[in-house]
Amino acid sequence: MTLNLDPGFGIYLHWPFCAAKCPYCDFNSHVRHKPVDQERFVRAFTRELEHLRERTGPREAVSIFLGGGTPSLMKPETVGALLDTVARLWTVRSDAEITLEANPSSVDADRFRGYRLAGVNRVSLGVQALNDPDLRFLGRLHGVDEAKRAIALARETFPRMSFDLIYARPNQTPEAWGRELEEAIGLAADHLSLYQLTIEEGTAFYGLHQRGKFAVPDGETGAELYRVTQEVTAANGLPAYEISNHARPGAESRHNLVYWRYGEYVGAGPGAHGRFKEKGRRIVTMTERLPEAWAALVEEKGHGIVDGERLDSEEEADEFLLMGLRLAEGIDLDRYEKLAGRPLSNRQIGNLLSEGLIAPVGNSRIRATPSGMIVLDALVADLAR
Repeated sequence: MTLNLDPGFGIYLHWPFCAAKCPYCDFNSHVRHKPVDQERFVRAFTRELEHLRERTGPREAVSIFLGGGTPSLMKPETVGALLDTVARLWTVRSDAEITLEANPSSVDADRFRGYRLAGVNRVSLGVQALNDPDLRFLGRLHGVDEAKRAIALARETFPRMSFDLIYARPNQTPEAWGRELEEAIGLAADHLSLYQLTIEEGTAFYGLHQRGKFAVPDGETGAELYRVTQEVTAANGLPAYEISNHARPGAESRHNLVYWRYGEYVGAGPGAHGRFKEKGRRIVTMTERLPEAWAALVEEKGHGIVDGERLDSEEEADEFLLMGLRLAEGIDLDRYEKLAGRPLSNRQIGNLLSEGLIAPVGNSRIRATPSGMIVLDALVADLAR
């Protein structure tokens, strides 16, 4: 059977505002203590999207993703205006996936109904833990009961729903994580995103960790937690289709598959990235990160893009490797050769096969094994030599 692996074209909209900054978060998110001028930002998004449409030409979008930040702080009318703009500028496929990220603390029934009426058909909830002490440690504004109410409301309101959990938290044992994961699977509809806690420079956790205020599980325990994650989800019908994402077959995140299958997408909003073909080469665009500075730039120039580059064939091939080997389906060797202008080294492939870090998929693909997933960056570096 031939897999349909066409990545399609996606649209990412970044809403950068949050009610509070989580101590582990290194995303482009900002807290404002006065109400955000949502009408101003809608006008800015509209102008930037119009600029991007001029550059991409007519395309058919298979997915739209409203990420953040906390998009569920937007009024439903704001979400509706953004989605209407996208539909005016590009063709949106009738079965397109339209996802909105939400935090349980900003969820209510009327707001969810408003998003659904605006066209959102999938919600992704930032739950992060299913016990109150760990939620407090992670700086979350919600408790477990509130999270469970938000999950139930999401399942009632939207055709599709996912939620995130963070594991490898301080003092977390594989046994405790296994139990929490079983509970999460009982609550989930068809998709879970499960991320290991990493201490990123520039976050509040980085300074605390450096000063010895808390410790995360060591490498051996982290690998065991990862193993438990894979085993429990697979046994319950939500196998990993990507290193951190698990779904029932057919319920994978289409938007994220655009990224991992190395498709094209535009990114609008403060700090958004895009990757799309222009004059035959893949272009990378990056916008101003500070929200108010981004809006002012758009008002002045028609877009907030402050950086970008045109990738050469070697850079495209490296990105394709880095993204595609995150997927359980792996990568197509012929596509790599077309991007790079050369095949992957048979010697390197043979070495990695013998070490059990990659495995063949039929005659034309390779994928990372579970052992390879744990050392994915090193694996990609070896293959790209």
